[in-house]
Amino acid sequence: MKRVSIIAAIFLLLFSVPSFATANTPYLIILGITQDGGYPQAGCNKSCCHKFYLGELPKKHITCVALIDPQTKKSWIFECTPDFREQLQLLRGHLHDSTHLPSGIFITHAHIGHYGGLMLLGKEVMGTQNIPVYVMPRMNSFLKNNGPWSQLVVQHNIALTELSNLSFIRIMENFAVKPIQVPHRDEFSETVGFEIHYGNKKVLFIPDIDKWEKWDYLNQLYLNDSFPVKFQKLITTYSYVLVDGTFYKNGELPGRDMSDIPHPFIEETIRLLDALPADTKKRIYFIHFNHTNPVLTSKPISSFSFATELMILH
Repeated sequence: MKRVSIIAAIFLLLFSVPSFATANTPYLIILGITQDGGYPQAGCNKSCCHKFYLGELPKKHITCVALIDPQTKKSWIFECTPDFREQLQLLRGHLHDSTHLPSGIFITHAHIGHYGGLMLLGKEVMGTQNIPVYVMPRMNSFLKNNGPWSQLVVQHNIALTELSNLSFIRIMENFAVKPIQVPHRDEFSETVGFEIHYGNKKVLFIPDIDKWEKWDYLNQLYLNDSFPVKFQKLITTYSYVLVDGTFYKNGELPGRDMSDIPHPFIEETIRLLDALPADTKKRIYFIHFNHTNPVLTSKPISSFSFATELMILH
């Protein structure tokens, strides 16, 4: 029975995808919500992941969002995850187009959950031709100069376009993307979030950041305000906000020094933004959940929102 329930869950996930058919204006769809290791995470024997193997919880994909224009039937994805195979299938099902490929891929940084799916574009699998991949300078150099990624460039499976911090790139009329550099563990590349403009909407997407207080961009925008006010002012300028919710609170990883893997705890972000009006809070979505995060198994009662797979932001 457990095997049957897992198969049924997969069937529902793949074939009950919300349709774009009734939409006339561009929108975002969430194709994944977890941290780089996904859910369940490899090697995890704790109760959080054991619930998947018992058939009690479905798989959750690694964080990825897609921007869709229903008029042209084009899409752009943000992050190319190790779950790209399934996420492409979800996107194709959503668009009712069994051959659809994204018109571009934007990547935030060189941690495996954010670019690992590029390997599936190579000659061993899809053998794509010149799919535009938008990256920052260090990420550009990393992909060009390190195998196996360099083969994607040499074989023209992907076509790299270098981005510049705080500079817009227009991908279509009324569609533009601006990278915003954020502090993170930058072993192989810098890290950015993306400001995504479509129609009359403006979305902030930051799946990874060390701590909000380290973000110099806020100081550049609002010199004379206290830190919480700076953060609140920025958030209110967006139609939707998708922000790092990797861990719910300190101590979530027993026996680990969580300062070694800094992220803003959801509890911290909620405290920083709690003064915002209720209608603004509803437009703030946490995303990029670690497999240990209780948000994956039971949503806490909160005036803030938590991203779910296949959720649509019009």
